[in-house]
Amino acid sequence: MEVPLLLVDGHNLVFRAAYGFPAPIYSRDKSRDLTGVFGFFALLRVAIRDELDDPPEVLVVFDGQDGSAARKQADGNYKANRPVDEEALKPIRALPDVKRGLDAYGIGWIEIDDAEADDVIATLIHSTPDRQRLIMSMDKDFYQLLDVPGVRVLNTAMRPGNRIIGPEQVRQRHSVTPTQWPCFRALCGDPSDNIPGVSGIGEKTAARLLADGLSVHDLPSSGRLTGAKGHRVGESFDQVLKWRELIAVRTDVPLPDLLSAIASPALPKPAEVVEKLELW
Repeated sequence: MEVPLLLVDGHNLVFRAAYGFPAPIYSRDKSRDLTGVFGFFALLRVAIRDELDDPPEVLVVFDGQDGSAARKQADGNYKANRPVDEEALKPIRALPDVKRGLDAYGIGWIEIDDAEADDVIATLIHSTPDRQRLIMSMDKDFYQLLDVPGVRVLNTAMRPGNRIIGPEQVRQRHSVTPTQWPCFRALCGDPSDNIPGVSGIGEKTAARLLADGLSVHDLPSSGRLTGAKGHRVGESFDQVLKWRELIAVRTDVPLPDLLSAIASPALPKPAEVVEKLELW
């Protein structure tokens, strides 16, 4: 049986570690904030231990420095709401040590300069059809990949018992299918990427417009764009199509040969990782 593949959204996890860890972690002399590094390895270790039945091959995927350039060129507002102040840079500063820690324990990672992690992960999903694949991220845009057999999303920020998300969970929670996800978000918006959606269109209205498997391309001829809300969608339709393209992941990123189909080494306790990196 193939070793399961755990694809980790690296920036997503280090941001969660830096801002969502229960308590800050400092070096012994209090001069360095180690929360991002410590939390990253703690959260990854616990996820593997508690949520996976078999030891996985782990690959951590980071956003490239210019990964969002093409989408920003298409829409200057894309991710323009991301703060760049000193506090916002805290997780970014943890990245070099996170990568050193992954190298020290034989955990694979990749960063393609001109690609976002979403697109790299989507490409890997489509290039490994015979494996069970789990995407570790809080980013709901990965839901669009859940129409691929053998793929699930793991969000350990959710309650135990609700952390593994598949197509049925997407349908139950949002009343759309994974395939419809980019259309759904284009209509109702995605604040994390600064995609506003159509004014006055929330999740319930977006799901009603897309009922029975429709895409946004079907809406003009569907007879559903009636009333004030339908009129707003019609007025914004060209922009909705652009937002949909921003949200849809690429599956054609050129990648090196990354995977071994061998389980990755087990991670030790995060304190041992920090000790090995000589950060205490």
